[in-house]
Amino acid sequence: MAATVETRPPGLRAARGRAPENARRRRRGLAAWGFALPFTLLFAVFMLVPVASSLYMAFTDMRGADLKTPFAVNFVGLDNFAAALTDPKFLQAAGNTLYFVGVAMPLTLAIALLLAALLNSGLVWFRSVFRVGFYAPVVTSIVAVAVVWRFLLQPDFGLVNSLLGVIGVEGPRWLTDPTWAMPALIVMATWRNVGFSMVILLAGLQGIPRDLYEASALDGAGAVRTFRSVTVPLLRPTLLFCAVITGIGYLQFFEEPFVMTQGGPLGATNSVAYEIFNQFGFGNYGLSAAMSYILFVAIVILSFLQFRLLRPKS
Repeated sequence: MAATVETRPPGLRAARGRAPENARRRRRGLAAWGFALPFTLLFAVFMLVPVASSLYMAFTDMRGADLKTPFAVNFVGLDNFAAALTDPKFLQAAGNTLYFVGVAMPLTLAIALLLAALLNSGLVWFRSVFRVGFYAPVVTSIVAVAVVWRFLLQPDFGLVNSLLGVIGVEGPRWLTDPTWAMPALIVMATWRNVGFSMVILLAGLQGIPRDLYEASALDGAGAVRTFRSVTVPLLRPTLLFCAVITGIGYLQFFEEPFVMTQGGPLGATNSVAYEIFNQFGFGNYGLSAAMSYILFVAIVILSFLQFRLLRPKS
């Protein structure tokens, strides 16, 4: 009696084999979404909803009195943006911010690169102590740093003017003189932020193979030529990161004028972020939201320019 052989189509057997695997993938996907759901909800509530609300306010005439009826406000289109771009105080704040970024960012990166090169060269003893010392201001509260610097720059009894008086120089009234107020903030911001870029750049320098420096020395290249032809090209990704992070932070500088000068004297240290804060405090929610998005566009433009200038060359 011939045995009965059960024959099944190959496609049916493959489909039945894939079914348990598909079920396991679905279970893993559901488990992953279950773990991610709390963060997703928090992100949506505390990030996406405020961003969408601020974008809505930027195109309306919302003020503090409209908070109880936020959807009863009038749609004004681009009027808030036009008002911001024609406001003398905002334009002055924008010029102050460009001045601050244009001076403080290159100064911070140059000093950070110099310090990183010195620490990487081995010419400085106790390198760990120096790294901690330069990085300590970064992790210190900016408000505490600003308060200390405000006392250091006091015209009558501050440490800076006292040291200048020792050598016979009469120090200026740093924070009440329109000429010196912004340079004082730039020096303070550079001192506070140089440690972060220094640590990042030092890590980048330590990642450059020593063989390249030895080959450069065998070819007769001096220190300057080696730095320009070997160090800088290989350090471009690290420089790009430091430049972008520093530029974004400096475009939003707020605590320095808030604590030290309140935007004065005569608006000489008023920044875009501080002006946004003032307009929000006045209840001009639509105008302050429009200013915030103008600042966002400025950050995007600066980051784009930095990527174009500092991105690694292929």
